[in-house]
Amino acid sequence: MPANAWAVPAVLVGALLPLVVLVSDYFTGQLGANPIQRAEQQTGVLALILILLSLATTPLRLLAARVNVRLLWPAKVRKTLGLTGALYAGVHLVIYGLDKGFNPLGLLTDAVKRPYITVGLTALLLLIPLVLTSRKDSVRRLGFERWTRLHRLSYVVAALGVLHFWWSVKKDHSGPLAALVVLLVLFGVRLLLQNRKKARTGTPNVASGD
Repeated sequence: MPANAWAVPAVLVGALLPLVVLVSDYFTGQLGANPIQRAEQQTGVLALILILLSLATTPLRLLAARVNVRLLWPAKVRKTLGLTGALYAGVHLVIYGLDKGFNPLGLLTDAVKRPYITVGLTALLLLIPLVLTSRKDSVRRLGFERWTRLHRLSYVVAALGVLHFWWSVKKDHSGPLAALVVLLVLFGVRLLLQNRKKARTGTPNVASGD
């Protein structure tokens, strides 16, 4: 068995297990008085967590490289984390639509009237090209530099997700604040390490795209 072959299956099972539990809780009446709202909130939070974890893989790999440790599994699981995050974001939207009776006019009205809905829909729309270009042959078709620039949108998606989370919470902002801190730390660590590498080599450093 190849080294790190466990990584993708383990991450996939771990990422999908909460969805299985959520569906089970829904059908067994374990989601409380408002199961649709509870499911909507949980899938939204899970989407953001998985997207942030996908962004964490590159800083983790760069930090390990700084101490001469070569980690292969972060790069292997990055796509799985990103795609399952996008899956949860899609389920989040479907549940929201279910809560609104799948009324397109009502959804559009909500998007216009409520900024947090606008931000959330924008993040979801930006996820679409990232999902469509997640295949390995997309790098060849687009070219590495263009593919890399496109996939830097993942940070924009994460930022919009944090803002959507913040605006959707009425009282306790500890969750959105924790997500914001994580995002800022990830971006700061990655930027710092890449700038140091660029200064050391004297050549431009192309980001890996997540």
